[in-house]
This record gives sequence, structure tokens and C-alpha cells, in this order.
Amino acid sequence: MSRDARKLTIYFGERDRVEERFLADHLLNVFERHQISVSVLMRGAEGFGIKHHLRTDRLLTLSEDLPVVAVAVDVPARIDAALAEVRRLRFDGLITIERALLADDRSPEIPRGLGEEVKLTVYFGRGERDAGRPAYEKAVQVFRDHRVAGATVLVGVDGTVAGARRRARFFSRNLEVPVMVISIGRRDRLVEALPELESLPGEVMITLERARSLKRDGKTLAELGDGPGADEQGLDRWVKLMLYSSEQNRFEGEPVHVSAIRALRAGGAPGATALRGIWGYHGDHRPHGDRFSSLRRRVPTVTTVVDRPPRIGRWFEILDRATPERGLITAEVVPAFQATGPDVRSGGLKLAARGRRPNRSGDQGLSPGG
Repeated sequence: MSRDARKLTIYFGERDRVEERFLADHLLNVFERHQISVSVLMRGAEGFGIKHHLRTDRLLTLSEDLPVVAVAVDVPARIDAALAEVRRLRFDGLITIERALLADDRSPEIPRGLGEEVKLTVYFGRGERDAGRPAYEKAVQVFRDHRVAGATVLVGVDGTVAGARRRARFFSRNLEVPVMVISIGRRDRLVEALPELESLPGEVMITLERARSLKRDGKTLAELGDGPGADEQGLDRWVKLMLYSSEQNRFEGEPVHVSAIRALRAGGAPGATALRGIWGYHGDHRPHGDRFSSLRRRVPTVTTVVDRPPRIGRWFEILDRATPERGLITAEVVPAFQATGPDVRSGGLKLAARGRRPNRSGDQGLSPGG
């Protein structure tokens, strides 16, 4: 069985402040105060927001204010309570709320209502080990053994695990800081992998979400489609595109995530963020990450852009061009979204009530069911 959950994601700048304190610290204090089951604060590698100010770790002058992503997952009541505090913080950025399911009873079941393709994310402490190796490497190997389309390990610099704060320290191995392992794959293969994932050591949390693969290693798997701009109750919808690639994959002489971010910014996208992982794979490629013997970075990367259905097709074209041979592009519906910036305040953070039949006209299979 599984339980309803909410995933709160906040995109902002590393040096953003509220009341003379860093916004990141405010947010993690909120998550700790509400004992959020798991939250992860991740520092990005490249990105821009509504002001179109480029943030990148490739240039020293622009690396002091990198993009930051905070993700918090728990049952709806706790996320709603934390969100009420987050909304009182005045900052420029992006907030999204997405539906998820918690697989928390150690039963190998994934509801068929999610569809035949599922996004499964595993959260646990970075320092957890299994048979002498990092547990995140074991998780990735489990996904690959079960022929799941891809998996990427993203590590936090702060967060909560089982409601307790876990911060990265300068003089520390930071073994308790949370990681998230994101996978995309067929439902039947993930069902087979689930028991092995739930047996990983430490405090393990697994979430399930609806997703759809659009392109993998140069092959188109599905059309994006227009999709409805509102759900059956008249609430706005947005679409999130995610590009899973690698630092070693190049397009026009640049790493794919760098090329994609620059093109999205030049094209007028409302914002985009690229994160570097520490381990992962996609398609038939072997799991990879940085090694001491590496002369070139080989870590996986994840690039995200969110926008309304009428405009998301333009950003998909950019990601499509940047991945002629390698990379995985997925799409997910974002049922609640709020962007704030100079003279901009768009979207709403209210979710449609369940129990209504999905509007099937033009939905292209991306409906979250209300």
C-alpha cells in the first residue's frame, strides 16, 4: 500500500536573504520546525530565474550566488503547514507543489493509477553503506539490474531526515546529509526493484510520481502534446521538463546542461536550473561519476525547466536539439506553481480536490488525476 504525499520544491539563489538571514537557512528551519520527514537543499551548477541573471560555477565572478533547489516531502498536512510559513517569506523565485505517493510499508506495490511509467525517488543519508560500498551506488545498481531507464544521485548540503536537521559541515565527512536517487522506468520493472530498495540501510523514504519519457539517446519515445492549461476544476497547470545527461556529453563544444541553460535563457524561458549528481546512469550506459583518476568530469547532470503548456513546447525543442544522441528527457505535470519576481507574481498554490474525473480532451496522458 502507499499513502498520499506532497512534494514542495523551491528554486532560488544561494545568496538570497530574508530579514538579514539567508533564505536557505529560513527554509530549512521551517522544515525542521514542522518535522518534515525528508528535505534536501541542493546547490546548482548553472541556472537563471525570472530576472534572467545567469548563475554558474564555471566563472568565478558568477559562482558566488549559485542556483539552489530545496525539496521537501511529507504527508499533505505537514507540507501544507510548512508551506503557509514559506509563503510569508518574501523572495524572488519559484515554488511548486506536486502530488506523490509514499511507499512506506515495505510492500512491493506500485499503484496502476500512476501509469505504465513511474518516477521513483529514494531518500536516505549520504553516508549509509551496504556491503562496504555507498548505499547510493547499491541503489543505482539495483535500478540498472532491473533495466530501469535511468537513475541519478543528487546530494544535499543541508536537509532533514526523519524530521531532524542534517547540515553539511566544512570539516566533516557529512555522512548524515541526505541524498536523493531519482529513477524513471517502467512500472513493472520498478515493482521488481522495490523490495531491494526498501532493504537499504538507514532511514529510507521512497516516493512515487507520474512521469513520461519523451526522448532517450536520440530516439523519440512520445510526443509532448499541448495538454490543457487548466484542470477539470479550472485550476492552472504547468509542465516540468527534466533533462538527464552527463558532464561528458557535449553539444556545440559545451556540456549539454550548459548549452541547454544558455539556449533557454536566450530564448526567454522563465527560469531553468541544472544540478550535478555524484553517481548515476541512463539508458544502456554504465553507472558513472568522478574518480580520482579522471581527467575530465563524468558526473551526471539534471536540468529542469517549468512553464505553462502553451510555451513548454518551445523549451522542449531546445532540449531536443541539445541531445541529438545522448540524454533522457521527461515530462511531468505540475498542478500548483507560483513564480515571484520584479513586477511578476503568477500562479497559485492550490491543488484541485480529488474525486473528479480527469479531463481527457487533449491531455496526452500527463494528467495527475486532479
